[in-house]
Order: sequence, then C-alpha cells, then structure tokens
Amino acid sequence: MSPDEPFDDDRAARAVIAADGVLTEWSEGASRLLGHTAAEVVGRPAAELLADDADTPPAPRDARWSGMLALRHRDGRTVSVWVLAHRRPPEGETAEWFAVSPPEAAGADLSDDPLVRAALTQSPCATMIFDEGLRLRGVNDAMADLLGMPADRLRGLRPTDIGSRPQNTELEENLRRVLSTGRRHDMQTYMKASGETRGAHAWLARIAPLTDPSGQVRGVCVTAHDFSDQYRSRQRLQLVNEASVRIGTTLDVTRTAQELADVCVPALADFVSVDLLDTREHGGESAGPPVPPVSLRRAAHQSVNTGSPEAVAKPGQVEVYPASSPQAASLIVGHAVVASGSADDLERWLAWDPVRFRRVREYGIHSTMSVPLQARGTILGVAVFTRFRRSEDFTDDDVLLAEDVTARAAVCIDNARRYSRERETTLTLQRSLLPRHLPHTAAVEAASRYLPATRSGVGGDWFDVIPLSGMRVAMVVGDVVGHGIQASATMGRLRTAVRTLADIDLAPDELLTHLDDLVVRLSQESGGEEAAGTGEVGATCLYAVYDPVSRRCTLARAGHPQPFLVPPDGPARQLDLPSGPPLGVGGLPFESAEVELREGSVLAFHTDGLLASRERDVDTSQRMLGESLSAPAGSLDEICDRVLQALLPSGGSADDVALLLARTRGLPSSQVATWDIPADPALVAPIRKQVVEQLERWALTEATFTAELVVSELVTNAIRYGAKPIRLRLIHDAATLICEVSDTNHTAPHLRRAKTWDEGGRGLLLVAQLTQRWGSRHTPEGKTIWAELTMLDAL
Repeated sequence: MSPDEPFDDDRAARAVIAADGVLTEWSEGASRLLGHTAAEVVGRPAAELLADDADTPPAPRDARWSGMLALRHRDGRTVSVWVLAHRRPPEGETAEWFAVSPPEAAGADLSDDPLVRAALTQSPCATMIFDEGLRLRGVNDAMADLLGMPADRLRGLRPTDIGSRPQNTELEENLRRVLSTGRRHDMQTYMKASGETRGAHAWLARIAPLTDPSGQVRGVCVTAHDFSDQYRSRQRLQLVNEASVRIGTTLDVTRTAQELADVCVPALADFVSVDLLDTREHGGESAGPPVPPVSLRRAAHQSVNTGSPEAVAKPGQVEVYPASSPQAASLIVGHAVVASGSADDLERWLAWDPVRFRRVREYGIHSTMSVPLQARGTILGVAVFTRFRRSEDFTDDDVLLAEDVTARAAVCIDNARRYSRERETTLTLQRSLLPRHLPHTAAVEAASRYLPATRSGVGGDWFDVIPLSGMRVAMVVGDVVGHGIQASATMGRLRTAVRTLADIDLAPDELLTHLDDLVVRLSQESGGEEAAGTGEVGATCLYAVYDPVSRRCTLARAGHPQPFLVPPDGPARQLDLPSGPPLGVGGLPFESAEVELREGSVLAFHTDGLLASRERDVDTSQRMLGESLSAPAGSLDEICDRVLQALLPSGGSADDVALLLARTRGLPSSQVATWDIPADPALVAPIRKQVVEQLERWALTEATFTAELVVSELVTNAIRYGAKPIRLRLIHDAATLICEVSDTNHTAPHLRRAKTWDEGGRGLLLVAQLTQRWGSRHTPEGKTIWAELTMLDAL
C-alpha cells in the first residue's frame, strides 16, 4: 500500500478476548488476515488460533502487551502477525483484552506521505498524524518513544486501538471535533506515557487540522508537549490559594490543624500529621528550640486511605520523640528536614520506633518531610508529610511549598491559641464578676442563665438580684458594648456601681442617670477628653425594683430590650417601658414606669444576644420568646432551659446571652403593721407597748427586747430631729423583722462616736450593734430609717 493510498477501515485486524480467553468479537480485517469468519471463531478459545509450534505469549506485566505471534490460518499455514493487546477497563465484573494488528505498512517511508511530511516540517515536538478516518498515518521518533512502540507498527491504528485508558477515548473524541469543525483544539491530561519509565507527567496535546491546497480538511496533526513544570507551579499556587481560604476558618486550634492536613492531602502528600508541643509538659510555649526528647500531642492527621491506617498516634495522644526522629530534628534545626528510603534516612530515623518502622515497610513509605510550625518567633509544633502512593520523592520545590503552607497555618494556630487563652481569661473574669448564686428573698424567686458567645469574644453581659430595705428587691440586666477582657472589666465596674447605687436606694431613673455619668467618664478615660459622649464605652441596662408589700414594680431602661411579663393566668406580653438612651450618651433623661404585679407573675429580663439570629428577624424571635414563656409553667430553671433551647442554635450563640427570670411573691397585710407617731416624746412608751403586743400576735416574742430598744431609739430620733408626719412600720417574714420610721425631713442620719460625758449620740450606734444591718433611704416625702433583725440575732 502506497503512503498516498487511503486506509481501508477494515484492513486492521481487531479482536476482543474475554477474561477467560474466549473470543467475543472478530472484525472483517481479522477474517481477511487469517481466513476465519466471525461465526467460526467467536465463542471459541483464542488459544486455538495459535500455530501448533508457536510459543505461548508471556503473561503481560501491565495493561498492555505487543509482539509477534505465530497464528494459524484457516488454510492451515502459519502467519506471523505483529499484535498489540491492551486490557480494557471492566464494564461489568471482569475486564477483557482488545487485540489489534495494523494493516501491513511496515517499511513505509514517512517522508513519502505529504501529510506526514507537512506535519513533521511544522512540528518540532512529539507528533502523530491521523487521516479522515482517525487512522494513524505516521508518527515521528519522539512520539514513537512516548508510545513505546516502533513507528512502523502503529500505522493504521486508532487512538483507542493503541490504548484503553480514558485519555485515548478523549483524544479520539477531540480528533473528531477538529475534523468536523476545522478548528484547533488543546487537550490537557496528567498521565504516564507508555514509553516512560519515570513518573506521570502533565501533557498538552495540541490538535490542529491539516488541509490540502483547496482548504479541505484531510487529516489531523497532534503534537504533545510536556508542561509538567508549569502544571506543578499552577498546582502549588492553587494549593497556596486553597490554604489561605480553607485554613483558619475558625479560632479553634484542633480544627485549624485538621484544615492544614486536609488541604495538603492528596495535593502534596499521601499522609499528613500535625503534632503540637504539649505545653502542659513544657510549662508553656518556647521561642527557642525545644530540648529533646520532645513531647508532642497529635492534633490532627489525614490520609488518602479511609480511616488513616498508617497513623501510629491518635488525635489527642502525646508521643515523646527523641533527637533522632524527623519531628525532633526539624524542631531543633528550625527548618524542614526531608528523608527518603533510597538514602536510608528513613531506616536510620525510625530505628527508635519499631512500630513506625513496620508501618513504613507495610505501606511502602518512601519519602518523608518534617516541617516545624513557627509563628511570631514561637515554636508551636511540627507537620509531617509522607508519600507512599505517589512515586516521586519530595523535591526542593515541595519543601518551599510545604514551608509556605505551614507558615500560614502556624499563624492561624497561634491566633487560635491566643484567642483561646484570652477567651479563657475573659470567661474566668466574667464568671468571677457574675453572681455565683442568686440570693433568696421574700420578694421574688429567681433563676438565671449566662452563655458566653461561641463564635466571637466573650462580651460584657451581666445580671444581678440585689436585696433592698423593706424586703424589696432590685433586679438588673446589662450589656456592655464590645467583647473581650475590656468589656468584662467594664461590666465588673458597672455591676459594682449598680450595687453601690442600689444600697442608697435610688429610684431606677436616678440610678441610670448616675450610671450614665460613670460610663461617660469611662469613655473619657479610654479615649481622652475628645471621646466624651462619643460612645467609646457604651452599655445598655434595665433596672427594676419590686416591693412585695405594695406588689408594685418600678422599672427604667437605658436602650435595653423590653422585658416580658407572664401573668399567673395569661400569655406573656412585653412591658411597654420608655426606651431611654444607651448608657454613655450623656445628658439625656431617663424615665421610670410602675406596674402592679399579682403574686406569681414572672418577669423575664434578657440581653439582645437571646434574640439575635441570622435565620430570623427580631420580631420572630420576640414571638418565639413569648411562646416559650407562655408554655405550661414549671420551675423557673425549666423555663430558662426551654427558652434557650427554643431560641438559640445548637452550635451556640454568636453573642453573649444573659437571661434572668423572677417570679413575684406578695407579703400579706397580716405581716405588716403601721402606726402614725405623734411628735411627743412622752408617747414613746405607749408605742413600745403596742409594738410588743404586735410581736406577741406574730409569735415573735424572742425579738421583743431588741425590737423594743430599736423602735424606741428610731422613734425618739424622728421626734427629736425629724418633721411631721412620723410613721412607724413593722414588716416580718419567717426569718426577718424590719423596723422602719419615716418622716418628712430630708436630712439623713449618721453615726458618730459620743464622748464620755455626752448626753446623746449613742442611739444609732446602739441600733447598729443590735441589728443585722440598718440604713436610710430617701423618699419623695422625706426619708426612712430602717433596721433589720434576724430571728437568730434576737435570740
């Protein structure tokens, strides 16, 4: 056949042999070559076609075999045929062999074919030419070397005849596209060429149409270019880019270490382990190299094999590494260390650990790279990269890439550690400033919950329940703007200020005014004089005072969310309170509102973190909160848990959450006694007698002596220094007796130490010694002096 003569598609002999050696397909070209029709040979063993004196072909070592075979012609003669056979990917349970013998074209001069001559003239690379029927017309020596076959044996074959890999099928499809469109096309693939002894390469196949003088497409030229260097550079850039995106998505040390391992497998290594210095063993992080043996805690690992069977240590496990180990060696020298099996480095390094040595032999590990994790001059740990599935050892470029990626990961791990330490410190400070236990009072039953933020720094939310005089109780919830230690410290100062202001019994609106002044001063301290009123330090607050005698509650808020009220027999509703500016604005007034509460009513105070959500708006959250509070009532702790479960996501809140519930109690009128006192010192004795009689009716005779003395002193002082009208009130519960004397003089009393010959000045000192506590509070009409006795004190 001349080079210009077109190929007959049926000239190539093709056959398909099943895994059990039985022929399943037989082409017309095969019938012409050996004389056997398809009906005569299909379904029979292929070995029957071998000549009687022919040698049995050797068992193929891989998925392809080629060579001369002595085959039996139908007329009995022996035909020597060059055969190319390759294993097809299995479509069912077993694979099959495809055998092909090209048309007789051996010895043809490639330079005589004008298509081949044109292609070889225009292409300096590995080149092959296909005609309109996708039959190979010729290859140059460079392409024949890549295909691993003589050029004269390939003529007449299609790409899928030469090999059964997916790349052959893809090439054939692209050849058809170029033939039909007449436009060039580039195909990229990563594979090991048949004639290569080295590892896989990245190939760029440039497919161009070949035309005759009239412009008619007569064939296709394919040139193969090895662009492995560019491919690897692109892979490295992609890995660096993925590392910058995927590593450090959270401020969790273990998660960040796992992200490092996940990014590098399988892009850089087949197995990656990340071990961090066990600070509990070393007493903290060290800027210098650790002294071997080094204790490392496994933070994370990843493998191309499911379950990471190569791993010796489990996450969380501490291993001790001697100086001869790759982990300790890289930490000591401060840079990456590479070991390979070919240089016997692995055997020398792993002699200290028989278990790891057996894993190296079992999985065929041939190259290891140990890279220290360092950030801001601090050594954090080490990442070990291992290869066993990839045939290439780690190169210098791989070392640079691993150091770049681990450096980024080390900064993220260091940030996570710093955040964890600051968060733990802030939480410790926060918990020390918040009340450990809410006080038991006669006015309310209280329960609370505090949950720190999980996705941001701990904030400055706080709550408190403060017993006041007259069996009243103050309830406060606040939220400092910002997060971290500064917010917690500010919260502590505000909570202390609220308790101090509550002790002098300021009205809620007056207390918030004083608290606002304090926040303005804190802003000036933190940002200078120019920061006054700019909100450098800001907070919201809700302050309420409940009186169990009158069963009235007075509330005021400074930019804080509205509280909820749950009546004993009705659904929850929000209390409509004047909003008030946030604390720190300065110069704006606050207003109070008063509501009457039935016994058993529940007040719900909370910070805005309870309602904040990315999945719903605030109105929806308020409705859900009302529904949770309105559900059949149980204990306050059960209600707290129900509210948090309904409103907070399973992973925790993005902001701090404080929740305070208070169920009101009422003090029966039978436990309160009131007298109007005439401004006559001579009538103090009858008042003492009435007090004694009242205590007998209350069965509090054990408190008679102390109460009589306290009442006598307080009433006498009111008559002598106060102003009419004067009123005495006794309040008691199971354990406490309170004596209150009110008058319209706004001057507050104070203790003083009387001299030896002074005739007065000892009354309040005596009251202070006899009672649990005492004090005075201003009222709209004047003042009230009170003293509190416990039954134990009376005894």
